[in-house]
Amino acid sequence: MEKFKFIPYGRQDITEKDIESVVKVLRSDFLTQGPAVPKFEKKLCNYTGSKYAVAVNSCTSALHIACLALNLSRGDIVWTSPITFVASANCALYCGASVDYVDVDPNTGLMSISELKKKLQISKKKGNLPKVVIPVHLAGQPCDMEEIHLLGKKYGFKIIEDAAHAIGARYKDTIIGSCKYSDITVFSFHPVKIITTGEGGAAMTNDTNIANHMKLLSSHGITRNKDEMRDSSKESWYYEPVCLGYNYRMTDIQSALGISQLMRLNHYIDKRAKVAQWYGDMLDLDKVKPLIQKQDRSSSWHLFIVRVLGGEKSRKFLSDTLHNSGINTNLHYIPLYRHPYMKSSKYLPGSEEYYSHALTLPMFPGMSYNDVKRIANLINSSA
Repeated sequence: MEKFKFIPYGRQDITEKDIESVVKVLRSDFLTQGPAVPKFEKKLCNYTGSKYAVAVNSCTSALHIACLALNLSRGDIVWTSPITFVASANCALYCGASVDYVDVDPNTGLMSISELKKKLQISKKKGNLPKVVIPVHLAGQPCDMEEIHLLGKKYGFKIIEDAAHAIGARYKDTIIGSCKYSDITVFSFHPVKIITTGEGGAAMTNDTNIANHMKLLSSHGITRNKDEMRDSSKESWYYEPVCLGYNYRMTDIQSALGISQLMRLNHYIDKRAKVAQWYGDMLDLDKVKPLIQKQDRSSSWHLFIVRVLGGEKSRKFLSDTLHNSGINTNLHYIPLYRHPYMKSSKYLPGSEEYYSHALTLPMFPGMSYNDVKRIANLINSSA
């Protein structure tokens, strides 16, 4: 039996320049809270056009401090997409809030604007509107943020963009992370994402108070700013915890890697777009259909998700066929309300339709034309 190289569904790209950047920090005076962290934050602001960035140790941490900075607490309600990673909902649960879900368009996997409007109209009558809505930019394609922003103004909710998949993506005339249509945007720098810091995340905002609050929350709630202290009469070395904070800080080691990776972000997105184009050219569209890409936005192509037209049985057969040939697939995502911990009686038809057909194929910048051709040929020749 002929053996082929294993192809994962995602993989980081680390260069010698990345390694040199990290080694330089390891040889410096600072490994944790030195000059690299604010430098990385500044570069994130320069790239996205936002005023402030708070770099943290994971996107989950970014989501948590984002919720806290918007004063989310017990009795409040958060709405998000059920087609997402658990962190998009857990961040609300950490704050004691409850979570509900807005159905998705099964052709894109993105939060459905029509379903959001219906749900808001019903909730207003019942008096249980959300305090925060967290739209999820699935696979790197942005949600319709202008519509969500207008609804936020009308119904009074705050917006956190879950852009864990979408650094470098664009919506209309804006880059994701600019926060033009949201209060906060969060990014992930996990190894399978567009750029990596090993583990890590960031929260972007244009609001000074929100930025300062998130920075405080990410570092034990401790300040050395006398204007923020209750007792400011102490010596210069005095510091004061002014709120319950967390140790969510990013290190200089991680930031050095992030700075180096950020320099290649556009290159990575171009490479991923090329892989997506190859898939689109080679796949038999009578067997699988890629998620629809909206014309007024451009994806960062974190994932390449297809809808297997034969449904769950065909998807299992196809996934098994690929796995047996050394090709790793995945499923992004099981609807959150289906998980035992979060299980509810909720049934959202768009999310169920999406889930019954979705399959994630390999997507990373190091993929070659022949890698994609091999995957496509296996899919096209499957029964």
